[in-house]
Amino acid sequence: MALKDAFGLTYSGATEAGFSSYGRAAHELQCFIGDPVASIDRAIADDPGFVMAHVFKGYLFGLATEREAMAVAQSCHAAALPLAGTTREQAHVAALGHLANGRWHDAARILEDIAIDDPLDALALQVGHQIDFFTGNARMLRDRIGRALPAWQKGMPGYHAVLGMQAFGLEEMGDYGRAESFGRQAVAIEPRDGWAQHAVAHVLEMQSRQKDGIAWMRANPEAWTKDSFLKIHNWWHLALFHYDLGETDEVLRLYDGPIYGERSTLALNMVDASAILWRLHLGGLDVCERWAALAANWMPKAAAGNYAFNDTHAMMAFVGAGLEGPARTLIEAQREAMRGSDDNAAFTRDVGHPLTLAVKAFGEGNYDEAVRLIRPIRSIAHRFGGSHAQRDVIDLTLIEAALRAGDGALARALAAERQLARPESPLSALFSRRADDLSEN
Repeated sequence: MALKDAFGLTYSGATEAGFSSYGRAAHELQCFIGDPVASIDRAIADDPGFVMAHVFKGYLFGLATEREAMAVAQSCHAAALPLAGTTREQAHVAALGHLANGRWHDAARILEDIAIDDPLDALALQVGHQIDFFTGNARMLRDRIGRALPAWQKGMPGYHAVLGMQAFGLEEMGDYGRAESFGRQAVAIEPRDGWAQHAVAHVLEMQSRQKDGIAWMRANPEAWTKDSFLKIHNWWHLALFHYDLGETDEVLRLYDGPIYGERSTLALNMVDASAILWRLHLGGLDVCERWAALAANWMPKAAAGNYAFNDTHAMMAFVGAGLEGPARTLIEAQREAMRGSDDNAAFTRDVGHPLTLAVKAFGEGNYDEAVRLIRPIRSIAHRFGGSHAQRDVIDLTLIEAALRAGDGALARALAAERQLARPESPLSALFSRRADDLSEN
């Protein structure tokens, strides 16, 4: 007889031993803590015919945005494909197949259907939510979870994760009040839920509530840092609050410590490192040898061409370090990627390639060209993934390029736009003053 979980969902090929490890992996993923790969490997070792264990592992690697990880996701799909399973499980196998082959949108649609039929399938919700993030689909970040939320109740295992995901989806759709409420509820239930912690940080970032944000992140850092694989991203959020206040010494302290002190080679962590250094670079701060160390870790990925969002952040490091060769390699890899048939071909063509070229142009002092390349993509930048907070670097680069190009009219317009969106931001005020000074001169 196949095992069933607390929600009545069937898990084919599982024994109590394998399912115990699977449950541990699920909790770890929901909180972004521990080592879910090791936990799911134990489940597979105990139960080689456990369909969802293979699928779960495939999802972990498929969401890593690393070329090498995609090969693991494909092997997990191959292992799961011949195993007997329920209709729901086979739908998961199909979704993994799409994800492992770069068809993010197809995977998202199958996971959407799974969750419509089984709204208590927490894995379908979480993987779908992550795909919505990586494809920049703000509406589905909210609605995928919102559809399922009525089926969930306080006290159910994983309820905190559903609240945390709903919080992030509401934030990305600009519903800040409810987003903050959902996120704080989630953290109150499970203080180690790094995604919920980060959802509240996003709200405070978008509202330019820097001091509230610093207080939120510093209130209980042990909870969201201990054994967390989302901790670097959450430290990045703390750094953003200090950056907006002009506290660059504290930003650098965070960078040299918890953000990039260990010099991670994972793309997801290097994206955060690049994003911080580029913001400081835009402000005219010399970050010295930090660029060289980061660029050295990006170099092996320069030819990957598998996720356009990563490409742009790699180019920031190459520009900062003055590395022309890797920059050329990256551009060529993007041109090859645009000839592909997977979703990244569109991510790259629509947003990633012109933005990467703009970053390169900015680094070369060709500010007019950076402006020309960025302006057409601002309204569609969500297509290559990330959050509003992450994609804000596009606007920051455009404003700085307009200022340095001496385009007073555009700089004033962009500064006014930012002042309206973020009236409490000291950075908004700084841009307005600089734009006014440019016009007077």
